[in-house]
Amino acid sequence: MSKAKRIFLIADTKEFTDKLLKNEIRKRVKGFVRLGHDTQVFNYRAGLYWEAPLMSRILSKKWCKHSVDKLLIRQVKNYNPDIVYIGFANFLDAETVELMRQTAPTAFFIGRDIDLWPDLHKNRLEVATKLDVVITTYDGEGLNTYRNAGVRCIFIPNTCDPDIEYRYDVSDKWKSDLLFTGQTRYKHKYYPTEDIRHQLLVRLANMKNCALYGCLGRPNIGGINYLYAISGAKIGLSVNAVNDIRLYHSDRLTTYLSCGTFVLAKRVPDSDLLFKNGVHLRYFDAVEEFFELADWYLKHEQERQKIAKAGMERVHSEFNCEKIAKYTLDITEKGGYIAPWTD
Repeated sequence: MSKAKRIFLIADTKEFTDKLLKNEIRKRVKGFVRLGHDTQVFNYRAGLYWEAPLMSRILSKKWCKHSVDKLLIRQVKNYNPDIVYIGFANFLDAETVELMRQTAPTAFFIGRDIDLWPDLHKNRLEVATKLDVVITTYDGEGLNTYRNAGVRCIFIPNTCDPDIEYRYDVSDKWKSDLLFTGQTRYKHKYYPTEDIRHQLLVRLANMKNCALYGCLGRPNIGGINYLYAISGAKIGLSVNAVNDIRLYHSDRLTTYLSCGTFVLAKRVPDSDLLFKNGVHLRYFDAVEEFFELADWYLKHEQERQKIAKAGMERVHSEFNCEKIAKYTLDITEKGGYIAPWTD
């Protein structure tokens, strides 16, 4: 690495919500700083509300976006960044990126997308076409929309934070045999969701000592309690809305492994490049296979704990804040990075 860089990050940072510890920008800032770089975060959503006469998203967009863009451009000019890192904040559009490029013409512009189907997220595809590269948590055919629009994309997996994501000693309140956190299906009618997740969760909901959060009428969980619930579970279920996208897993998988929980994960193409079956976790392909594996590993504690420990060590060493930040910087400096899952 050459000189320390100034990295300007733009996102909806969620620090005022229960998702504050899950926020990717928080982890990315930690990684950049520990590698010796300087960071400045601009919360685009907070800027809209700051400028708005009323706490209304509609009024914020209609009346205040121009004012927020002026504030953003002023901050970019004041900071003169080497890298602009965009987390696809709500209401940020291609015009905003053009203004930033005019203000910081030598900066490298990089975006990060964790959601599938970019064409279904307002402004996302248009913003991506204005960037030098977009890093995604999925690969293969999932990137076709971006690639057809001429957007350069590079896969980088989700980040873990070993400083806070580890195995906690928890009270009986948090202990369970099986755990899942997340939605049953996507609410948006255009977002496809494979039926396997719904089938799994309906059966789990009728089982004893099974903890579900955020689905089937169960309350959400956030903050440190989210990590307590994972730590208290013997087995965590990782299943995506769709499971045919190369290398795609939600951050649920990374966090479960990071907290030392044994994970049964729905297999996706090239899964073993990230985590090896039977070493770091166990993959399954069908509903009945999941329940057979869950039953076996609940009865074989030593084998379950051995794999859970290996999974935690793997994600802490290979997916931590500094390592993922270094991969990101390699992309800005060298055009790519080298990892066990890269070609």
